[in-house]
Amino acid sequence: MPIAPPKHPLATDPKRVNVQLTTGQGMDIEWKDGHHSHYSFTYLRDACPCAMCDHERVGAGREPGEPVKPAPGALPMFKAAAKPTEAAGVGKYAIRFTWNDGHEHGIYSWDFLRAFCPCEECSATRKAAKKPGEGVTRTTPH
Repeated sequence: MPIAPPKHPLATDPKRVNVQLTTGQGMDIEWKDGHHSHYSFTYLRDACPCAMCDHERVGAGREPGEPVKPAPGALPMFKAAAKPTEAAGVGKYAIRFTWNDGHEHGIYSWDFLRAFCPCEECSATRKAAKKPGEGVTRTTPH
């Protein structure tokens, strides 16, 4: 499923972005069209749009933001929660994170973040727009 075009020209322009690095609570975006999005850091790490993460996610049959599924019969292992150690703007179109696992290749464009807003309304809209048998959403051209 391709990333859906915005319904309104201001839909992918953030009015306010609050990255809560010290508290680890995630990132909040207030969009210029009035919509509010909250992204947990775990969701953002699982949705990383870089080519390497997209390839792994598509191969595992996961949508952006879906957590890694444990192997059948695998015992749960401790894994530190995903948390960025740094966040930086990329021009006027995106944000980039350096993660506590060392990963730093994903550039999260405002278009991407709005298209994969995890709120109930946006999630339901994405699910309804997906055609049966369409496969998982790619975040990079293939």
